[in-house]
Amino acid sequence: MRILVVGAGAVGGYFGGRLLEAGRDVTFLVRPRRAAALAKSGLTIRSRLGDFHRPSPPIVLQEDIAKPFDLVLLSCKAYDLNGAMASFARAVGENTSVLPLLNGMRHLDVLADRFGPKPVLGGQCVISATLDADGAIVHLNELHALSFGELDGSRSGRIETVASALLNAGFDARLSDEIRQEMWEKWVFIAAAAGITCLMRSAVGDYVAARPRPASWRDAARSVDVGLAAQNVQAVIKRRAQQRRHLGEEFGRLRVVLPRVVICLGIPDFQSGKAIGPIELLQDGVAELAGCLLAGVGSVADQVVLAFAGIAVHQKIDISHDK
Repeated sequence: MRILVVGAGAVGGYFGGRLLEAGRDVTFLVRPRRAAALAKSGLTIRSRLGDFHRPSPPIVLQEDIAKPFDLVLLSCKAYDLNGAMASFARAVGENTSVLPLLNGMRHLDVLADRFGPKPVLGGQCVISATLDADGAIVHLNELHALSFGELDGSRSGRIETVASALLNAGFDARLSDEIRQEMWEKWVFIAAAAGITCLMRSAVGDYVAARPRPASWRDAARSVDVGLAAQNVQAVIKRRAQQRRHLGEEFGRLRVVLPRVVICLGIPDFQSGKAIGPIELLQDGVAELAGCLLAGVGSVADQVVLAFAGIAVHQKIDISHDK
């Protein structure tokens, strides 16, 4: 199976690099600047799960794509989607599958509008990685999971073929029969967490270390449910009711597991000058959701709580209610 990985940044470079390490037929579609860097220094992954270096990895520029690939692995940011689609359009043929790893749901429609619904698979990944100053991929923890599947949940011949390429490739890959559900659930988590981290301009670890009352997180999650209701996503809402009851306990767990750990959702774009609007940040255009989150989630009292939580994050003080 010929695999085209769109980009060789933190996410695409990591999963593409692991596939390359496992002997898969991988080519990275990159821009000229990244191509020059890879030609000079190679592709490097630094991870506690094992380092990897490949001098002169297989790369291709947009204008040099000569024929379709079997699988296109897409991991760009939502705001780069249109440009990314233009760059790999020549790689999509009659039998090509496109596996997007973007957060959110809207990109599925965008891809289907451009290439038709047939090529588009569902996918999502869980990884924390970044590029260092030298362009090496730095894996920040031990999470490197990728799930994928047909959007209708079927076990088609092509998804089995894709699975044979992605499974046992040095990361936690899983073929899912309910990938659309899993994508929604990840988006639900990110929508609440990104609302808080962007409002506080801080990482989850710092926010948790400030010990805000659990209600502030639960209220953010509740406002996510408002957006879901607007989208009529009843299957997700049903699961969310159970999940939300345990958010306080989860914050307690995070306080132990993630003290001061840099887990930022949405913050890197703000810090790098790529500030985008709240609707784009939350990706799916649910104005009710974005408005609730960025206005402080609910009542004036809740806004005050969140404001004090933000101050606590930056001044490193304890505002917990259990003293």
